[in-house]
Amino acid sequence: MAKKFPINPAHPERTCWGCDKYCPADDLQCGNGSERTQHPSEIFGEDWDSWGLDPVRPEPDPLARPARSPAPISIVRTKD
Repeated sequence: MAKKFPINPAHPERTCWGCDKYCPADDLQCGNGSERTQHPSEIFGEDWDSWGLDPVRPEPDPLARPARSPAPISIVRTKD
């Protein structure tokens, strides 16, 4: 089972984020490359989780009035 991914860790530069091991930056164990993988907050900024492929959408206000839809148009055919 995968570990829960931290949204904004205190010191992301101290850890490699390339796999589920989260090794210290100076002791990489997975061999996933020659350098550590940066945390998304280091690359995209601290608000990285508020945009992207699956953005968080605000919940609708339950007290707001629903928008009215226009009345349906009925077509009456007459004989010519």
